Amino acid sequence: NLTLLSGFILLGFSDVPEPQPNTFNIFLSLYVCTVLGNLSMVLLISTDPQLHSPMYFFLTHLSVIDFCLSSAISPKALQTFLLGSSHISFLACFAQIYLYLALIISESFLLGVMAYDRYVAVCRPLLYATTMSRASCCSLVVLVYTVGFLSSLMHTVLAGRLSFCQARNINHFFCELPALLRLSCSHTRLNETFQAAHAGFNILSSFLVILLSYTCILHTVLQIPLTKGKLKAFSTCTSHLVAVTTFYAPGVLAYLQPGPVCCRDRPRLVSVCYTILTPTLNPLIYSLRNKEVKGALRRV
Repeated sequence: NLTLLSGFILLGFSDVPEPQPNTFNIFLSLYVCTVLGNLSMVLLISTDPQLHSPMYFFLTHLSVIDFCLSSAISPKALQTFLLGSSHISFLACFAQIYLYLALIISESFLLGVMAYDRYVAVCRPLLYATTMSRASCCSLVVLVYTVGFLSSLMHTVLAGRLSFCQARNINHFFCELPALLRLSCSHTRLNETFQAAHAGFNILSSFLVILLSYTCILHTVLQIPLTKGKLKAFSTCTSHLVAVTTFYAPGVLAYLQPGPVCCRDRPRLVSVCYTILTPTLNPLIYSLRNKEVKGALRRV
């Protein structure tokens, strides 16, 4: 039911087409840091035998997701900021929606899997080798990607059934689903209801796994005497907790906000957090406090 319009116009952070050089410079710097940080993490883990463990296997996939997520959004966003606006075709817009949602959903469940990995390592150390075997880790990652890409497909198909009238300007720096729904002249109640319900399910289910895992971890750690073992147990979880916080906090604000937004720019600013800042920060979060990663860097 798509109309014959040639596509949409992305306006970035402005309501009118105008160059945004300062925003361009910031986004370019963040994108370069994202690419270098995540690809370096993947290369470091793959080449250092001491990092060939389940925890770093999942971290590799987190870096791949962050790199792909940023690369699916940043190049077009940079063009928009540099020129003041940019044209994006229907197919490119829906492809961006599909990839973006698939990667975001996959990352949310991958963070849950990483929390479960920490739970087994701290609370069930004698069973760790068998529970988190190579086959088990691969199966969990395949499940994560399957859920992410199939869920995104449902959202994209529902959005593809909508009709769009003469409104073409998207007041955003990429084709985000809520921004696109506002341009439709069809009834979007089904899309909005499914989006809210599915986002709530994804957030609650993955966050519940994280919450239960760290509740068990905390209970176990508190029973350990104050030794290096306790400090090491805490340190292995700190980085993951910081990454979980930076990922989930903006996502909750973006998708579960009630009614009209009090600030028009808030959705766009929140989107920056979980599409640009999080992929940039994750390599730093997992490397600055990680002695094994620091040791691998010194061995390079």
